Amino acid sequence: MTPRRRLIPVFVPHLGCPHMCVFCDQRKITGKLRPAGPADVTRAVEEGLSRLEPGAPVTLAFYGGSFTAIPLPEQEALLRAARPYLSSGRITDIRLSTRPDAIDDTILALLKSYGVRTIELGVQSMDGEVLRLSGRGHTPEDAENAAKAVKAAGFELILQMMTGLPGDTPEKSLATAKKFVELAPSGVRIYPTVIVRDTPLYNMWRAGTYREHTVEDAVALCAELSEIFAAAGIPIVRLGLNPTDDLSGGGAVAGAYHPALGELVLSRRYLAREMELLSEADRGRDVVFAVSPGRISAAIGQKRANAEALRARYGVKTVKFTERPMPDVTVERI
Repeated sequence: MTPRRRLIPVFVPHLGCPHMCVFCDQRKITGKLRPAGPADVTRAVEEGLSRLEPGAPVTLAFYGGSFTAIPLPEQEALLRAARPYLSSGRITDIRLSTRPDAIDDTILALLKSYGVRTIELGVQSMDGEVLRLSGRGHTPEDAENAAKAVKAAGFELILQMMTGLPGDTPEKSLATAKKFVELAPSGVRIYPTVIVRDTPLYNMWRAGTYREHTVEDAVALCAELSEIFAAAGIPIVRLGLNPTDDLSGGGAVAGAYHPALGELVLSRRYLAREMELLSEADRGRDVVFAVSPGRISAAIGQKRANAEALRARYGVKTVKFTERPMPDVTVERI
């Protein structure tokens, strides 16, 4: 079996960001107090390689901030620190995240010369009003042009979107997802909005000018978004913020912050499928769902939420789940 690709993360919070988005505090989101320098890149790679399975492909990933908006000498210093590891084959490639309006042909040529393979664009929304109210400082047209340029230059493209931003609606988020599908990225990240303490969004929420995007809001909407991307064959590489001590310790005061948000969304998708499979004939019966291996907990739902919802809605006597070697879920009636 081929070893699974591993990531070595290096965080550059706020480096290069020309705007203060209303939702953003990169220190709390990444859990890092200061941006990385070249020595940090070397340290991260050495420590990462010492822990990883030998022979696994290894990607160095620059997260946070807007990498290509950093002053050019600082960009090159960070990338240069990785060059010996690329040359020796100890790491396979580099990925980074940046803003749509910080991409041009010169930047793309530079990144390619340093071994960057994947570029993640923090698009967040394809609705101009949502971008304006969120303080993003770029337009949907910037995002579309950047995505096309990244792909045309031969990079792997990942698009990031957020749900529940100021001015956003479920319809606008669904429209963003459909536009992402047209741009045909290799993957997407979905980050439902979290209200982080001491950000402009936190002040808007406390003043009553912004309505919280709750966990339940995010689960219901992201279940729909997931179906759109699944139908297009586009994987979701991350759903929800990665938990950090700052966020879990009180930095996330409201909004769609949950350490297992992706699992909740998957459970909601299973519930929709389970409801499709049941019928009026199942009322009062014992029902067994056959589920693909490793998916039992998602199919049952957190605290058996799916099983209880099915019993309440359809009046079935019992709901049970069993594993079968299959890609989806089916129902077996007793």
